Amino acid sequence: MEAILKWVEERLMPPMANLAEQRHLRAVRDGIVATLPLIIVGSFFLIIASPPIPALAAKVQPYAAQILIPFRLSVGLMALYAAHGIGYSLAKSYNLDPVAGGLLALASFIMITLPQNIDKIGFVLPMGGLGGAGLFAAIIMAFFAVEVLRFLTVRKITIKMPEGVPESVARSFEALIPAAVIMVIIYIIRVILNINIQELIMNLFKPLVTAGDSLIGVLVPVILITLLWSAGIHGVSVVGSIARPIWMALLDENTRAAAAGSKILPHIAPEPFFQWFIWIGGSGATLSLVLLMLTSKSRYLKNLGKASLLPSICNINEPVVFGTPIVLNPVLAIPFILGPVITAVLSYLAMAANLVGRPYILAPWTLPAPIGAYLATGGDWRAVVLVLINIAVTTIVYFPFFKSYERKLLEEESNK
Repeated sequence: MEAILKWVEERLMPPMANLAEQRHLRAVRDGIVATLPLIIVGSFFLIIASPPIPALAAKVQPYAAQILIPFRLSVGLMALYAAHGIGYSLAKSYNLDPVAGGLLALASFIMITLPQNIDKIGFVLPMGGLGGAGLFAAIIMAFFAVEVLRFLTVRKITIKMPEGVPESVARSFEALIPAAVIMVIIYIIRVILNINIQELIMNLFKPLVTAGDSLIGVLVPVILITLLWSAGIHGVSVVGSIARPIWMALLDENTRAAAAGSKILPHIAPEPFFQWFIWIGGSGATLSLVLLMLTSKSRYLKNLGKASLLPSICNINEPVVFGTPIVLNPVLAIPFILGPVITAVLSYLAMAANLVGRPYILAPWTLPAPIGAYLATGGDWRAVVLVLINIAVTTIVYFPFFKSYERKLLEEESNK
């Protein structure tokens, strides 16, 4: 294990750290994370429209369409909000006007969706591609818009207003030529040449989405995240930048299926699957380790366990990861990686066999895992049972390594 940790620290950690700070991936991460409050609040309207109690669900059913309006205008427009956030963040990283970057990204994404003229209503935008299904298109169009803005700004192909003009007015004119170039290019491709840009992008990324919902697609990010954490890098920040668009696309399809009344949802592994069934107490499923610390004979471990219990229940585990420490600790790194791998397989198989409902609600990540799992699955009590089983499994996995590490600390404490 020491050799593996050394390899991670020396070989894997440097490129991964650089990858985490790559401006485009950072913009994707920040842009999508910025949409989470809307998605979380909007998702709860889906629970209200489809409550887990059959008698209550029957009473709510006549009003479901009205209740779901906030859901459709938040989760259903996820990619629309993300396009603006990604454009804003990317433009800011280039020291360009972030407001212009966000608006141009938003306009670019909207322009690849042709409006339809509906009798007695007028022109409308189809919403099918504006939610999670259009997230990859939103990312690409945001990149395109900001890179065009940067290209023209660097070469000073913009309209400069004289001194004394209000800054907001000057900025709007500076974005005039980039806006014209972006809109003309998209118009030629989408309208004149009739190339469906969104469909093209979705087809390119479809294999990634399909692979992300497989057991291998679950285990790869789990192993990478725990390996990186073991070497001291925030694994979710690195891997999540790449995987989150896939997770959100899976979540979008599940929420749509749930809103349509489907009993068996199409996907197992959107982001809530990892949050509530694998990262119990935080990356590495460290709540189990904290529970073991509470019974420790080592004064240090026992005090650390007491201090870390409440944060761990809320899935905040930095005190454990850096305080125990787990970082660069060959003894505890093994269960830190192995435990989540086992619970990932157990949870995946349970949901594949439809023994437990599949997640489709993005609940706040600081909730205790049983509550979060219950909400994420729309009120499936079996999800709570699975979480408790996973806690027991990871406790068993941690136990022998914890006792070994405890003996080492007891020897050190007795020699003081």
